[in-house]
Amino acid sequence: MTAVRLAVSELRRLATGTMPRLAVLAMALVPTLYAGLYLYANHDPYENLDEVPAALVVQDEGTTTTDSVTGEETERTFGADVADELEDDGGFGWVETTQQDAEVGVRSGRFDAALIIGPTFSADLVSAGEFDPEQASLTLLTNDANNYLAGTIADQIVGQVRDSIAEQVGTEAADQFLRGFASIHTNLADAVDGAGQLLDGSRRLRDGTDDAADGAHDLAAGARRTAEGAATLDEKVGPLVDAVDRLDDGAGNLSSGLDDLRDATASLPADTRRLADGAQEVADGDAEVARYGRQASAAAHDVLPALDAVRDGVDTALADRLDGLVADGTLTRAQADALAADVQDQVTPVLDTQRAQVTDSVAQVDDASAQLDTLADGAQQVADGADSLADATPALADGIASAADGADRLADGTSRLAASTPALAEGVGRLADGTARVASGASDLADGTDRLADGSADLADGADELRDGLAQGLGQVPDLDDETRTDTADTIGNPVRVRDESLSSAGTYGGGLAPFFLSLAAWIGAYVLFLLVRPLSTRALVAGRSGLATALGGWAVPAAIGVVQVGLMFTVTKFALDIDPAHGLLTALFLVLVSGTFVAILQALNAWLGAAGQFLGLVLMLVQLVTAGGTFPWQTIPEPLRSLHRFMPMTYAVEGLRQLLYGGSLDAAGRCAVVLAGVFLGAIGATALAARRRRVWTVTALQPELVL
Repeated sequence: MTAVRLAVSELRRLATGTMPRLAVLAMALVPTLYAGLYLYANHDPYENLDEVPAALVVQDEGTTTTDSVTGEETERTFGADVADELEDDGGFGWVETTQQDAEVGVRSGRFDAALIIGPTFSADLVSAGEFDPEQASLTLLTNDANNYLAGTIADQIVGQVRDSIAEQVGTEAADQFLRGFASIHTNLADAVDGAGQLLDGSRRLRDGTDDAADGAHDLAAGARRTAEGAATLDEKVGPLVDAVDRLDDGAGNLSSGLDDLRDATASLPADTRRLADGAQEVADGDAEVARYGRQASAAAHDVLPALDAVRDGVDTALADRLDGLVADGTLTRAQADALAADVQDQVTPVLDTQRAQVTDSVAQVDDASAQLDTLADGAQQVADGADSLADATPALADGIASAADGADRLADGTSRLAASTPALAEGVGRLADGTARVASGASDLADGTDRLADGSADLADGADELRDGLAQGLGQVPDLDDETRTDTADTIGNPVRVRDESLSSAGTYGGGLAPFFLSLAAWIGAYVLFLLVRPLSTRALVAGRSGLATALGGWAVPAAIGVVQVGLMFTVTKFALDIDPAHGLLTALFLVLVSGTFVAILQALNAWLGAAGQFLGLVLMLVQLVTAGGTFPWQTIPEPLRSLHRFMPMTYAVEGLRQLLYGGSLDAAGRCAVVLAGVFLGAIGATALAARRRRVWTVTALQPELVL
């Protein structure tokens, strides 16, 4: 009840006097004026596009098209068709003019855009039918200095015109193509009949040539067998002579080479043994050097303890000497300590530097010792390998000597064989020549009759395939009636139909912006309230009321005015602007929640920060303008603004209103309501803490640094 009494007291304060009442009424109307004017101005801007001036320049000279079936010629001027389509229903207020006037008009702002249709437009459109294709082009002239969106809309309009022209030209080309099939179908039918007659004659020719071929083959068979035997023998003997000669040469080369190898390897066993002995001596030397390296490493490691002992001795001697000087009165204890510190400052860095150098040297000696050990191991492995090689070389030398003796005997035998083979080859050659001439004549006769028989058979098969192929092709060539041909050409020219199915629809451009502008208006309405309403009651703070009661009492009055604000705004939106929500009651209740939450946020900012809080509320509104995703999808905004999207309360206000206004998901709207309710509770809690904190009056509270 304390919060209610505080709210009533604040309301009485605001209602005292005519000007305060008028101020409250004005603040109640601010959101309605803001959202109403914005939505009214942007209700359906596309409906009045015909008021936007645009220039149309038609330079098309037209072209002549020839029907591929009938040969009939037709004059076509597609540029005039485009102009008629744009002037009938082309979006803008198109004015046909010259290119010079259009360019001057776009530059000066008299025209927002200009479309130029070139002189070869029609000729380029039909050039594909002449197999000399050229893309037809439209020149769109825009000037963003006049209006950026006008240029964007002009791009869309010209794109629709281009699609319409492409559909028309594609349909006509498809119709010509399909009508050509009718002529092809008739000609193929005549070709099928001719192929049948050719097949009958070729079959009779094939039967006669088969009989002649059989006799010729019998004659050629005997002669061919004799010639083949003689030729085979001749083929065997000829390579035999060459092979025997190559064998003789190879045997001689092998014998000579093995003799040379035997002579060269005679001293190999002794040489490999000397190599093994030398490698062992190297390995022994490396092992001795490695042992010395390990001794040096051990000695180096003894240096560091000795150096540390010297340093400790110096420190002890210095301390004893200073104690003696103090004891005999030469120095005071303070002087002795100061002198000891000076000595330490000068001596210690030097000793540390020397010890670091000794440590580095010890590490280098350790590395060298490890490398010497590795070298010694490698040298021993080399010595072991050389010893194994020396053991194996005597057997290798004996094998080479045996191979040389065998090669000498092989060379003697191949020489005798090579001397006797030429006479054998000469006799076999004379026999092969005679039988080949006999077989050649018989083969020529048989080949001629075979070619004749094969040709007649191929002719019959080809005629058969020709007839079947033509018959099959005749069945595949479409023979369409006029209605089917027209429907098919229309489908080829425009193969895809887009069917627009919307799960929910905003209706108009203004309806699409309504969630954003209503949310923004609610924030502005809450913001202006605290230009007049105090966030916390001074009387309640002085009286020591509880923080929560004081916070709720300060929130209740602006929240009640906020209900009036959103009520007026909802009424104007629904009845005056004809934006009919899919869920009217839920939309109104959600707007009340949005307004109450925004009031709580701004109350908390004002309660904690005073005039700075009012400024921060304005900054927060600006941030939410670009992060709430009220116009473009929020995913399109850059970082770091995109990361703020989920943390701004207006995000959930816009999303919830979208679902309720357009008939979207009630679950999604409910989730947005839960988030806003959580923000409301957090803001009220923050205001309660501020009220509790402000029970203690400070100099800053009594005389603030900044007052708005």
